[in-house]
Amino acid sequence: MSQMLDRLLQEKVVAIFRYIEDQYADQAAQALLDGGISMMEITMNTEGATGMISRWREKFGEQASIGAGTVLDLDMAKEAVAAGSQFIISPNLDESVVAYGYENGVPVWPGCMTPTEIVRAWKAGAEAVKVFPMGTLGWKYLAEIRAPLDKIPMMGTGGVDLDNIADYFRAGACAVGMGSKLVNLDWVRSGRFDLLTERARKFAEAAKSV
Repeated sequence: MSQMLDRLLQEKVVAIFRYIEDQYADQAAQALLDGGISMMEITMNTEGATGMISRWREKFGEQASIGAGTVLDLDMAKEAVAAGSQFIISPNLDESVVAYGYENGVPVWPGCMTPTEIVRAWKAGAEAVKVFPMGTLGWKYLAEIRAPLDKIPMMGTGGVDLDNIADYFRAGACAVGMGSKLVNLDWVRSGRFDLLTERARKFAEAAKSV
């Protein structure tokens, strides 16, 4: 088990930063850290994503684990690793990305929906998979596929909120990925970083208490 997977299983929540403007990014990340969430993914379709990844690696050091999200292909994976990503998350399964991550000591957690994709990802070397889109599939779907595939760690992404986060973990998720419910860009843009910290604390506590 990689150190990063170990951290994922321990922390249980990955904050997804998508489309955040560079000027607010550092304060937003600090606000989540203050609330107890230390695993953060910056999606590659965010302007300046690689610059933010490099900067956060330097700025937060061991305090945080910084990864790249929405890594669709090998070229993006190479950019993400060059920027210092500690993990890679995709909405899709591309075996070449999994292999590249493995060769470079950077775990890749690809997006999968079907049992076939999940097993393919596992056989390609993915230590964990992201079951996506959970907002549409629902946590009951996760519970069903976990029964035969219980050896493969699965992160649920999509549709997670305070009132259902416990259901995701009871269904067998090892962690959850959270975007706008956690990184509320309206709060960010209006400077309400205190609200971000408070929200982060609630989710961190809810995840740890299951």
